[in-house]
Amino acid sequence: MFYRFIYICRYKIKNMAVSDYNLSGDQKRNIAHFASIVKLAMADNVITEGEEKLLKRVAKHLHILEEKYTDILKNYADYPMHTPHNYNERIERLYDFGKMIYADKEVASVEAKVLRRICVGLGFPIDNVEKVTDETIHLILNNNDLEDFTKAIKYVNRI
Repeated sequence: MFYRFIYICRYKIKNMAVSDYNLSGDQKRNIAHFASIVKLAMADNVITEGEEKLLKRVAKHLHILEEKYTDILKNYADYPMHTPHNYNERIERLYDFGKMIYADKEVASVEAKVLRRICVGLGFPIDNVEKVTDETIHLILNNNDLEDFTKAIKYVNRI
């Protein structure tokens, strides 16, 4: 068992990209956030043109290098989800996920289901996830900006 662990560790280190070394905490969180957005985009097993444009825009905003962008697209399931501690950051991440769902101009039931799981992963109370998810979709479909989105989610999910 121990040798298997050593083998796996060596394999992962050997196959790490140069861009994986010396990442700051913010960079790691940005990569994990971007990978979560890719997971959401892949919920229906297809990345549409609109989703791809949004992914590239988000990657640029999060300072994701092209090499890392390509790696995440290929191996998105290998990246853990990072939950921000700050409530406003969690809402901002939810906003990004909501934008990804609407990037292809329709909300598939599979994507809404994934968004519910992401809400739980972001730390929203399980008994309120349905409301938060529905409100997220409603706000994104009505093209609300981040400020209005934040106010509405805070109203729906009072803490």
